[in-house]
Amino acid sequence: MDRPETSTEAAHALLLQDVAKSFDGTNAVRGIDLAIRPGEFYGLLGANGAGKTTTLRMTVGLLKPDRGAIQIFGIDALQDPAAAKQKLAWLPDEPLLYEQLTPLEYLEFVAGLWRIDAKEAADRASTLLDRLDLWSQRDTRCAALSRGMKQKVSLAGALVHDPRLLILDEPLTGLDPAIQRQVKDLLLARTDAGCTIILATHILDVAERLVNRVGIMRDGALVAQGTLAELRIQTGRKDATLEDIFLALAISQSAAVA
Repeated sequence: MDRPETSTEAAHALLLQDVAKSFDGTNAVRGIDLAIRPGEFYGLLGANGAGKTTTLRMTVGLLKPDRGAIQIFGIDALQDPAAAKQKLAWLPDEPLLYEQLTPLEYLEFVAGLWRIDAKEAADRASTLLDRLDLWSQRDTRCAALSRGMKQKVSLAGALVHDPRLLILDEPLTGLDPAIQRQVKDLLLARTDAGCTIILATHILDVAERLVNRVGIMRDGALVAQGTLAELRIQTGRKDATLEDIFLALAISQSAAVA
């Protein structure tokens, strides 16, 4: 988790200031402040209903916040959403594909939406399919692929335009260990190349091995963040695992409040 950071850029990759959202009078996100540096691999953790997905959906423009400011690499995402979206990619927990297309056709189609030159699109698609061990399925319709393969194709679609900020909501859920390993290796390679990644996950041992820094949400608020070493100091648990810290901050206190 405490891998060295790879970027020296000054601007924030993502900056949230007092971002809030409620549904039918219930606060889902309560004025969250969050600053993520370029090249950082950031883990966003929390129990179901903590506000993680709502926060991420506001970040990528799928939900409008009730108040607050969102900047992506210095771009005001609320005032200029088209420019902000050029910098990012969003991968939800369920793969969303055109199932009558093959993986190769799908990636070339997505690249075309980003106005990538056809030859460059084909090259990028081939590289991603090869890296994710999907080349042998390149001409198989997506409808016939397993869930794990669909998730990998969806990830490749998110990466084909080479985003500077990649936001992932539970990308490893339901994947077998071999496929998880392929996805993790690709994500680490992307951060090594300077991409910023935000990962929301319930798989805490994966987060502990992958991310530079963690934020823990509870009841719509960010209750703690830092490296594993910093979180151990904050909680006074010098030998704690990330799971120990998460259970103390995100679960036990929620139960106590309830």
